Amino acid sequence: MGKRYLVLADGTAFEGQAFGAEGPAVGELVFTTGMGGYIETLTDPSYFGQIVLQTFPLMGNYGVIEADFEGECRVKGYVVREWCDAPSNFRCQYDLDAFLKARGVPGVCGVDTRAITKIIREHGVMNAIICDEIPGNLDEVKAYAVRNAVESVTVAAPESYPAPGEARFSVALIDYGAKKNIVRELRKRGCDVTALPASTGAAEILALKPDGVMLSNGPGDPAENTGCIAELRALLGRVPIFGICLGHQLLALAAGGETVKLKYGHRGVNQPVRETKGQRTYITSQNHGYAVVSESVKAGEVSFVNANDGTCEGIDYPREKAFTVQFHPEACAGPRDTSFLFDRFIKLMEENRHAAE
Repeated sequence: MGKRYLVLADGTAFEGQAFGAEGPAVGELVFTTGMGGYIETLTDPSYFGQIVLQTFPLMGNYGVIEADFEGECRVKGYVVREWCDAPSNFRCQYDLDAFLKARGVPGVCGVDTRAITKIIREHGVMNAIICDEIPGNLDEVKAYAVRNAVESVTVAAPESYPAPGEARFSVALIDYGAKKNIVRELRKRGCDVTALPASTGAAEILALKPDGVMLSNGPGDPAENTGCIAELRALLGRVPIFGICLGHQLLALAAGGETVKLKYGHRGVNQPVRETKGQRTYITSQNHGYAVVSESVKAGEVSFVNANDGTCEGIDYPREKAFTVQFHPEACAGPRDTSFLFDRFIKLMEENRHAAE
């Protein structure tokens, strides 16, 4: 392996070894704390435009398993302390290096990921470049911004995912960068799922006569999606809605709330979330750099908060028959503590159907 560098926008350079595709690659550098689940991380569309650093020191030990993909690989680069070139798992199809090469994603290994993480935690998320030679000018790196994120990852046309048996409900999934496990969780509960492009209008969604609408996760600054927000404003209160991650943020904005960029975000499978009405704390999987400002929530009620920093983790809209969460109840890999929220969505659709009869 030849030399390769990770250079931060402030000029700090870390020398390591090259793996994956050829560089260079510029992106927003973020870290995730998961000990496993690197396959799901690399195929989560919410990482669009970002260089992902894994804080756990060894990645790739069980290889790459395509059945576990959550979507297309959208990361700009990959940073690890060490990657395993001899994975051992009966499901393994190929190694991490081959995965990155096939998708044009440059990686760097052998760097001090602990030191880099400490810089991000102190300074906040910053841009970086993965390169084979340290550039003399970092203007391009400093100017980089994640743009057109949702438009880049949403489906181009509607896609249907029928329930495995007799369908109990029909769900319109607005795809802002949806993870496949959201579809799996809905289908196994008897839902026919139709994934729709993010630009789909409220009238077009209601014309499908869905029992409920699912708002997916996705990348980028939620406030940039003004068209999506306007359509959700027209949709709110017309049909039961369940939102996750970016979907949670977009519905909050549609209801008059505000969002803010976090210093370094929440990314990993160990984020504690506390109920605001009750005694329970759940361990959750998360991947987001923005959060809803709790004080701006007027139309709904904050239902969960992050036990570490107190940020908003969920909102209930009882009058509008809607609820959203910032974390991932469909987590894979990750804790299953909050998968009951899909059952809550099923019950909400069922109650709404009975009320209409």
